[in-house]
Amino acid sequence: MSKPKVGFYWCASCGGCEEAIVDLDEAILDVVAAVDVVFWPCAMDFKRSDVEAMKDNEMAVCFINGAVRSDEQLEMVELLRKKAGLVVAFGSCSHEGGIPGLANLYTKAGVLKAAYGNAFSTVNPEYTLPMAEFSFPEGKGTLPTLFETVKSLDQVIDVDYFLPGCPPPVKLIVNAVMAILKGELPEKGAVLAPDMAQCDECPRKDTKPEKLLLKQFYRPFQIQVDHEKCLLAQGLLCLGPVTRQGCNNSCMVGNMPCTGCMGPTSRVRDYGAKALSAIATSLDSNDDAEIVAVMDSIVDPAGTFYRYSLPTSLMHRANVTNGGK
Repeated sequence: MSKPKVGFYWCASCGGCEEAIVDLDEAILDVVAAVDVVFWPCAMDFKRSDVEAMKDNEMAVCFINGAVRSDEQLEMVELLRKKAGLVVAFGSCSHEGGIPGLANLYTKAGVLKAAYGNAFSTVNPEYTLPMAEFSFPEGKGTLPTLFETVKSLDQVIDVDYFLPGCPPPVKLIVNAVMAILKGELPEKGAVLAPDMAQCDECPRKDTKPEKLLLKQFYRPFQIQVDHEKCLLAQGLLCLGPVTRQGCNNSCMVGNMPCTGCMGPTSRVRDYGAKALSAIATSLDSNDDAEIVAVMDSIVDPAGTFYRYSLPTSLMHRANVTNGGK
């Protein structure tokens, strides 16, 4: 009896989700024994033509990580959608747009200018930019074209399930694979992680005051962080109150605040707005000027509250008409 066929693909992301598969350690032997990996260009020599040659729905499942921001990525995920019975959005960038989605705060021209013109490590006096088509002695070449707006996977193709995290925790990956193999999957569209907030299982939860009374926010390097006390109570911007469980509180265990990569619970429509609301209710002041001063101590509010979720937020992207002004 042939084994179920599985594929992996990498769109706009850092590649950490691919590393998470390797982090399965010895569990990867069980996975490989149970499935036939038929597409994984990051690790093996597979080509687009290999996918094109497959029958529709030939793959049992394809795990796709990364946001979609180029025509090449869009073509590939549309092709993989046809060839896979199930598609899993794998990791924060695929789930909600992730870090690449912060490009939606700017224009494409602004992003290219930052990368090829203004970066302190860039020497490009003629301001040469990548071209979609170019000629050279041997012929003509092409490069993928970037879109103006970065999108999550389910904004461009139909997605069956979401595995959150930056990267997805190993335990959730194993659980998802085994659920697929056993046919024990939840309702289509489900996020394959517990639908509860991080705070509910945080080892520091007993030190969290019933009412937080914060006067200032700090970044981790600015204070001596107590290893046992609630991080939010120490003035650190921990987003555990609004972030889904499933990572075993790995950041808090490491004495770092939660940054929200697991995404929201099912009761939250806009993660960034919910996080901002939760933080705002923690302030100990009724004075407008003092509240403004405390909130001003938050460096990069958009990047903090919408770090992983701007493309799937109610805003979707910043208004960049008239150059974003």
